[in-house]
Amino acid sequence: MTDAVLGATPVAGSDELESPARRALRRLFARKGAVVGLVVIATFILLAVFAPLIVPYDPIAANFVLVRKPPSALHWFGTDELGRDILARVIYGARASLVAGAISVGIALGIGVPFGLLSGYRGGFIDALISRITDAMLACPFLILAIALAAFLGPSLGNAMIAIGITTTPIFVRLTRGQTMSVKVEDYVEAARAMGNPRWRIALFHILPNIMPALLVQATLSIAAAIIAEAALSFLGLGQQPPAPSWGSMLNAAQRFLVNAPWMALWPGLAIFLVVLSFNLVGDGLRDALDPRAR
Repeated sequence: MTDAVLGATPVAGSDELESPARRALRRLFARKGAVVGLVVIATFILLAVFAPLIVPYDPIAANFVLVRKPPSALHWFGTDELGRDILARVIYGARASLVAGAISVGIALGIGVPFGLLSGYRGGFIDALISRITDAMLACPFLILAIALAAFLGPSLGNAMIAIGITTTPIFVRLTRGQTMSVKVEDYVEAARAMGNPRWRIALFHILPNIMPALLVQATLSIAAAIIAEAALSFLGLGQQPPAPSWGSMLNAAQRFLVNAPWMALWPGLAIFLVVLSFNLVGDGLRDALDPRAR
């Protein structure tokens, strides 16, 4: 074999030898918007977890001497209508919003993925039944259905999370079904079927891992929607109940003092904006990073 032939032999590039997970992380961190979103989300998570060590004030203790005081050196975000420190309430309110977003999407994934996988893989009457129920739920506006379920279950943060999770479920049923129908005709699935693998094994070990990237992207975007829904339910009195802090209930209390104490609405509104924007930025970054056609 000549040197010319050896020189013409193709050598696998580093990108081809790189593991899919490492390649996805590299692409994700190459996107500035996604990195900024991750930093903001991580900051809010750390603040929520270590709130007792960070916040010097009790978020539910009233102090009528400090009613509606503007931001100062002692109270950076000012105080509310009961003299409570707004910074403390915003930080503790992050717990309710982040937990509500994560648990609601977890409920939707736990219900939607199995039903979507069953519907897309089996087809027939089961697919038609699940699809019609999904269509009926999707015909109702997301927030209206969440309000109706929360009102039926009763006002509490737990019931709000259940309502948001059930309302989000049809999105994951539809996505999982479509992805499953696309993947189940691939050659490696046909090969697994030809080797005699049972249906459940093909669905769990051959189809589900290959549709996880799409589910991960949708879950990230759905957390942002769930946080907005939790804030809306708390604003209407169907979520986190006073005096426990919640961004939505803080906005509800602040609407009466928009002229005299605008800082009461500014900080919880800004917190919702930053967290929701960050999850959307991360979701967009994940979509691009997990796209197999991206280079």
